[in-house]
Amino acid sequence: MSEQKKIKVTLVKSLIGTKAPHRACVRGLGLRRMHHTVEVLDTPENRGMITKVAYLVKCEA
Repeated sequence: MSEQKKIKVTLVKSLIGTKAPHRACVRGLGLRRMHHTVEVLDTPENRGMITKVAYLVKCEA
């Protein structure tokens, strides 16, 4: 089996003043604080969360 593709996601904007579902998406992606970067699998679920909070995060393939 080939290894699944990953996406690097970085939190670049503060969560203060954001909606609770958006904060939940950020936590679901594994991001904890500003400028924290994680690698997540490139799945439709993760892409949906990234799209929802696109104004808070930066993505790299």
